[in-house]
Amino acid sequence: MAKTFTDLTRHALNGATMGTRWSALFHMPADFDVRPVERAMAQAVAEVDAQMSTWKADSDLMRLNAAPTGAWVELPAALMTVLEAGLAIGRASDGAFDIAMGDAVAAWGFGPQAAAESRIRAALSTTRPAAHDVVELDTAAGRARKHAPVSLDLCGIAKGYGVDRLAEVAKAFALPGALLAIDGELRALGTQPDGTPWTVAIEDPDPLARKPCAILALENAAVATSGDYRHFVEIGGQRLSHTMDPKRGGPLAHAPASVTVVAETCMAADAWATALMVKGRLEGARIARKLTLDALFIDRDGDRLRRTPVGSLFQPRPA
Repeated sequence: MAKTFTDLTRHALNGATMGTRWSALFHMPADFDVRPVERAMAQAVAEVDAQMSTWKADSDLMRLNAAPTGAWVELPAALMTVLEAGLAIGRASDGAFDIAMGDAVAAWGFGPQAAAESRIRAALSTTRPAAHDVVELDTAAGRARKHAPVSLDLCGIAKGYGVDRLAEVAKAFALPGALLAIDGELRALGTQPDGTPWTVAIEDPDPLARKPCAILALENAAVATSGDYRHFVEIGGQRLSHTMDPKRGGPLAHAPASVTVVAETCMAADAWATALMVKGRLEGARIARKLTLDALFIDRDGDRLRRTPVGSLFQPRPA
């Protein structure tokens, strides 16, 4: 006999990772042992962090960054997957998403070190090639090499991939439904026990308050938001977003307050939210329509917020 909603126990797991926290919400019978799931999920995100962090000098990504130009570096399969996706989205976005921004990210204080004026000047004056033009992957051999001295940074895609890894663990344990998250990146598997989609709130881009501006019903989909209101630094009294403009070598000067993207995987949603943030509302909305991405652009217009929805998910529902 099938289990009913009331036969199930709600489990809410969480732990530290990547400078923030991961979480998993799901329902299973009361006799289900949740401990192996919790261990496997914690291990999955720890592996992502160990491979892709720029805060860990011994990470696999930092080994690639430290390697001489032209030298092949053997890398784990997960990192190869993320590099391949990052380069592909870089090409598809005409360089708006660029994983070769590590020097600029570090210079402006979004890495382990504080912002430094000399490094900021160097980042702004450097003409750097796009990652998809100078990073070569040998997927069959599991290795990569750089054809120019670029510094790679995966902050715009690694958390999304981490959420996808949580989803893989959930599937491996045959969880019928789950809501997985790292920071503001989320992925919904299946539905809630009563058959309804998972409810996800999209925040208003307000650094002083947490309040929703949209509510999504997600089923077998992922959502990610890039914005200027949570992760920023203040330099010279000016608040600067963590999202880098590849053409400028510094934080975006004029950009939406936030961009939210829904995609099949959280890795794709994470990267495309960054790319569309860089492109801006008009060009970003055009790209989203071309790629049939559901997206929500929020711009500041003085003290008001202007919302531009793309796709059906963010359209106002009939009363």
